[in-house]
Amino acid sequence: MRVVVDNGPGQSRRVAPARRLKAATPAVTLRAAAAADAPALHALVAANLEEGHLLPRTLAELVFHAHRFVVAVQASPSGDRIVGCAELAPLSSKVAEIRSLVVGRDVRKQGLGQRMVDELGRRARREGFERLCAFAHDPAFFVKQGFSIVPHTWVPEKIAHDCTSCPLFRNCGQYAIAMELLPIPAAMSRTVRPSLLHPRG
Repeated sequence: MRVVVDNGPGQSRRVAPARRLKAATPAVTLRAAAAADAPALHALVAANLEEGHLLPRTLAELVFHAHRFVVAVQASPSGDRIVGCAELAPLSSKVAEIRSLVVGRDVRKQGLGQRMVDELGRRARREGFERLCAFAHDPAFFVKQGFSIVPHTWVPEKIAHDCTSCPLFRNCGQYAIAMELLPIPAAMSRTVRPSLLHPRG
């Protein structure tokens, strides 16, 4: 997949004063997804398939795997809406993959992609994974988050789990990206509330 996200505001871009910008931008928070979110996840992924080189996802699959997702939720007077999502998919007991990472077009350049990757990294550590990986046509976003480009053969779990059955196997044009995970301190892991995740200060 090519990640459909952003790398945060550009340094040379003029921005409104912080006070006015905060008032003009609806709040976006992160939380764990639930099965009821599956239609919104399906719509978000489907709307970005071509742009992000994403794999299509069925609604039934998303209902079943919704608990793996973190979602970015934007508050509005007409009701909250899901504007971003990312999945932490286990490939083995030690390796997990970030999949279906999408940020909606109208909320990019706010660092939501980085926030979701950070959260999935924390979740992966809490669940005992030792390596986090992703596969993308454009690896720059992940490299900026501390991942390294590695040979596909360094992630044999992905090859066995998905690649060998893919019609584009050995010709997909994707980069393998991986990050080794350090265990999260036990005291810190007890303070995290995965059901409600707020933006970092």
